[in-house]
Amino acid sequence: MRIAENIQNIKATLPPEVTLVAVSKTKPVRDLLEAYQAGQRIFGENKIQEMTEKWEQLPKDIEWHMIGHVQSNKVKYMAPYVTLIHGVDSLKLLQEINKQAAKNNRVIDCLLQIHIAEEETKFGLDASELEAILNAASFHSLQNIKVIGLMGMATFTEDNAQIQKEFQFLKSLFDQYQSVQWPNFQLQTLSMGMSGDYQLAIDCGSTMVRIGSSIFGKR
Repeated sequence: MRIAENIQNIKATLPPEVTLVAVSKTKPVRDLLEAYQAGQRIFGENKIQEMTEKWEQLPKDIEWHMIGHVQSNKVKYMAPYVTLIHGVDSLKLLQEINKQAAKNNRVIDCLLQIHIAEEETKFGLDASELEAILNAASFHSLQNIKVIGLMGMATFTEDNAQIQKEFQFLKSLFDQYQSVQWPNFQLQTLSMGMSGDYQLAIDCGSTMVRIGSSIFGKR
């Protein structure tokens, strides 16, 4: 299996405005290096400890995206270097990211995770919880985070109509809030779509896709 070839093939299918996050969780450093040598600079990990170990070993022009569920007590380990945190699903977590970003003299970009799937196991905010965060005075006091977009994971199903409905809901929420412009809230990124459904996600307005198995092979 040729990682470089897979990357080129996928990039050939992406419109210029869509960013590719290579999901490299559980993959060895040599696989990431092969992707790096093929020009890939954005990698997504779902465990902070594993991401930090890779960050220490790999070139420093890589952008690291935390795509998994984030535990507040682990934020400090990635605060010095993480580029984007995808799965932010509470005001409490935003406050912790803000605190650790301030200690590192950084502003950390975040995506708010919206629950769009029918499965109960997926994390994320519903529309009313999103609104509550944005209306909270304590949110507006956070100067070391910037919410730059929304993220969501569709139901794991073969039913494309179901997936499309979920993606369209997320896009409508994104559109609804895109006109809101605050110092720490300016939506420009809509992260949805993975190996099995990224083409559908792009058709529904995704600007960032998270692709793992189609690049690195099955886990």
